[in-house]
Amino acid sequence: MASRSCQRWVHQEPFGLEALAMDQKGYRRGSFQSSTSDEDMLEIAGASLDFMADDDPPLDREMGGFSSYNGGGMNGTSTMMDFLEEPLPGVGTYEDFNTIDWVREKSRDRDRHREITSRSKESTWALIHSVSDAFSGWLLMLLIGLLAGSLAGLIDISAHWMTDLKEGVCLAGFWFNHEHCCWKSNTTFTDRDKCPEWESWSQLILGHGEGAFAYILNYFMYVIWALLFSLLAVLLVKGFAPYACGSGIPEIKTILSGFIIRGYLGKWTLIIKTITLVLAVSSGLSLGKEGPLVHVACCCGNILCHLFTKYRKNEAKRREVLSAAAAAGVSVAFGAPIGGVLFSLEEVSYYFPLKTLWRSFFAALVAAFTLRSINPFGNSRLVLFYVEFHMPWHLLELVPFILLGIFGGLWGAFFIRSNIAWCRRRKTTRLGKYPVLEVFVVTAITAILAFPNEYTRMSTSELISELFNDCGILDSSKLCEYVNDFNSTKGDDLPDRAAGPGVYTAMWQLALALIMKVFITIFTFGMKVPSGLFIPSMAVGAIAGRLLGVAVEQLAYYHHDWAIFSGWCSQGADCITPGLYAMVGAAACLGGVTRMTVSLVVIMFELTGGLEYIVPLMAAAMTSKWVADAIGREGIYDAHIRLNGYPFLEAKEEFSHKTLAMDVMRPRRNDPPLTVITQDSMTVEDVETIINETTYSGYPVVVSRESQRLVGFVLRRDLIISIENARKKQDGIVSTSVIYFTDHSPPLPPSSPSMLKLRSILDLSPFTVTDQTPMEIVVDIFRKLGLRQCLVTHNGKLLGIITKKDVLKHIAQLANQDPDSILFN
Repeated sequence: MASRSCQRWVHQEPFGLEALAMDQKGYRRGSFQSSTSDEDMLEIAGASLDFMADDDPPLDREMGGFSSYNGGGMNGTSTMMDFLEEPLPGVGTYEDFNTIDWVREKSRDRDRHREITSRSKESTWALIHSVSDAFSGWLLMLLIGLLAGSLAGLIDISAHWMTDLKEGVCLAGFWFNHEHCCWKSNTTFTDRDKCPEWESWSQLILGHGEGAFAYILNYFMYVIWALLFSLLAVLLVKGFAPYACGSGIPEIKTILSGFIIRGYLGKWTLIIKTITLVLAVSSGLSLGKEGPLVHVACCCGNILCHLFTKYRKNEAKRREVLSAAAAAGVSVAFGAPIGGVLFSLEEVSYYFPLKTLWRSFFAALVAAFTLRSINPFGNSRLVLFYVEFHMPWHLLELVPFILLGIFGGLWGAFFIRSNIAWCRRRKTTRLGKYPVLEVFVVTAITAILAFPNEYTRMSTSELISELFNDCGILDSSKLCEYVNDFNSTKGDDLPDRAAGPGVYTAMWQLALALIMKVFITIFTFGMKVPSGLFIPSMAVGAIAGRLLGVAVEQLAYYHHDWAIFSGWCSQGADCITPGLYAMVGAAACLGGVTRMTVSLVVIMFELTGGLEYIVPLMAAAMTSKWVADAIGREGIYDAHIRLNGYPFLEAKEEFSHKTLAMDVMRPRRNDPPLTVITQDSMTVEDVETIINETTYSGYPVVVSRESQRLVGFVLRRDLIISIENARKKQDGIVSTSVIYFTDHSPPLPPSSPSMLKLRSILDLSPFTVTDQTPMEIVVDIFRKLGLRQCLVTHNGKLLGIITKKDVLKHIAQLANQDPDSILFN
C-alpha cells in the first residue's frame, strides 16, 4: 500500500518545442530566474513536443553507479551556515513545460491563510487585510466576468459586421451590418433585407445588382474578402502569437491538470486571439467562435490574477480561477451561465472544489449580464440562434430523436478519426511547414463552394438560427414556403401544411450544404487560425435534423390516418415542429464530437428556454454518446491531447490491469543504478557534476550509498538557484564545500571551506509506495493527488522512481499503442 506521507512531487522533465513555439514571447530556455507567474503561461496544436529528451527518471547512464559521487571529504568549518533561511527568488517555482506540485501549492496556501487569520486578531489593519484577502476571489470573478463579457460583445459585433462586408456595404454608415442598416428603412416586412441603404458590391460598382456579370462580381468580391480575412488571421497568429491558433480547449484541459505553458494564457495571446477570431469567423471558414471564447476568457482570468498576490504566487489557486473563467467563456458563447459552469465541471476542469463551483457560477452570471447589457445582436438575446418553441412533442417522436442521436454519434466518431488522421499527417509531413498556404487553399475552396448555395454563404450562426426557426405567418424564408390554407389557421399557430416549391428547393440545397460541412470541417479544424468546433458540429446536426423534421412533417400531413399518427396528429393540427428536430440534431452531433452529456443538455435548454424539450435532448445526447463510444472512446479534445503528447492523465478512464509498481518503476533490470544525492558526503562540485551530466528535474536524497535509506527529494531547479546564490553571496563557498541536507554537522577544522546547508529546499515527505503496490492503486494516487512522481521502496530502502510519464507510457503499452511514437510525439 502507498505510504501515508504527504507527497511533493518534483521529478517532471522539461519539454522541447519546435521553432514555432520557441519564438513565443516569454519563452526562456535555461533561465532559472523566471518568475512564478504564468502571465506568459500549449498550442502546441501545431508544434511537436519532445517528451523523450529530458523526461527519463534519474538514472545514471554514463557514470556507472555511485562511485563517482562519494564527495570530496568531510572538511568544513565548525559553523554550519544555512544559506536559505530567507526564501530565494525562484526557489519553489516551476520551469516552462513542467507540472506543478499540487500538494505543495495547497500546503503553501493553507500556511498563508493560517498566518493571515492569526494576525487578524492583532490589529485593525490586519483584520482589514484578512477581509480583503477573503473578498479578493469574488472581486477577481467580477473582473473576469466583466472583461470576458465585454470582449465577447466586441467579437460578436465585429464578426457580424465583417461577415456582411463580404456581400456589400451600408451607405448610411459603413460600420452598420446588413440588419442594423435596414432597421430605419421604410421597406415592407417581406423586403426587409432589400432596403435601399444597403448595396451589394455589384450595385456599388456597376450601378445594378441583376445579371450574370453582377453575380460574378459579387462572387469575386466574396472570395477576395474571405481570403483577405483568413490570410490576415494566419499571418497575425504566425507572427505575434503562435499559441492563438486552434480552439484552445485541449491545452486548457492540460493546463488545468497542472501543466505549465508560459505564454499560452498571456496578454499577446489574448490580443491576437481576439482579433484573429473575428477575422477567421468573418472569412466564412467552417469554424466557430465558441471554443476560442473559452480560451479568451481563460486568458482574461490568468492576466487578472496578477492583480492579487495569493493568485499570482500560487499555481493551484490560479487554476481554480481558470476553471471559473472557462465557465464564463461558455456563458458568453452560448448565453448559458448554468451550462457554462457544468461545462467547466464536466469537460475541462481537473480539480473543482465546491468553492470554485460558487465562484464559477458568479463569474458566468456577471459575464452573461455584461453581454446582455451590450446587446450585440439588438434583440436582447445573448446568441444569434436563440429560439422558443411552443408546441409539445409526442412520445412517438422519440424514435426520430433517437435516430438523430445515432447520426450524431456516427458523425462524431467519423469526424474525430478523420480529423486526427489529417492533423497527424500535417504534423508528420511537409504540410505542417506551410500553414499560410494551407489556410489560403482551404479558404479558397470553402468560399468558392459556399457562395452559390445561400445556406453555406450565410454565416454558420445565421444558418443555425434559420434551421432552428419555427415557421410563422410572416416568415419569408424558403424553409417556410408552404402551401397556406388560411381558413385553418388558429391564432399564431400554423397547422402542418403541404410543402411548397420553396421548401423542396431548400431541402436539396441543405443536403448539399450538409455534405460540404461534413467534409470541409475535417480539414479546417486544427489550422493555424482560431477555430472552434461547437458551431460547425451544431450546423451539421441542425441540417440533418431539419431535413428529418420536414420529412416527418410531410409524412404526418399526407398520412395522418396511419396508426402511428392517428392518435395525436389529426388533419389541420400543428403536430410536428421541424425546428425542434434541428435543435435535437444539433445537440446530438455536438455530443458525438465532444462526448458532453449533462452540460450539453443544459446549454441547449438555456438556448431554447423550453423545459419540455429536456427529454428529447437527453435521449439524443445519450444515444449519441453511446454510439460514438462504441466506435471510439475519446472525444475530440482528448484525441488532440493524445495526438500532441500532452502529459494529461485522464480521470474518467479505469485502470483494470494487474501490474505492480515494480513492473513500471525505473531503473529496470540491466539499467544503470538510480542517480541519488547523499545527505552529508557530497561537495558542491559533485552535485554540479550530476546536474550538468543529467537532465532530470529532481533527485532522491539518501543517507548513504550503502544504506540507500530515503531522506527526501530535492528539485534540480532549487539546487541550481541555491548553489548559484551561495557562490555569489556567501563567503567561503567553493567547489570543495560540502553540502549538508541534515540538521546538524560534525565539528570540522576551521581552515576547511564553508559548508552549505540546503535542508530548507529538501522535501522531507516525498510520496512513496512499496514495490508490491498494485499499479491500479498507483494510477489512482497519481490522478487524485495530481502527483508528478513517487518513489518506490522495499523494506524502507529506495528502489526506484515512477514518474507521471512512466504511468502514461505504461497505460499506452497496455492499450497496444506505441508509447514513444504516439503518446510522446
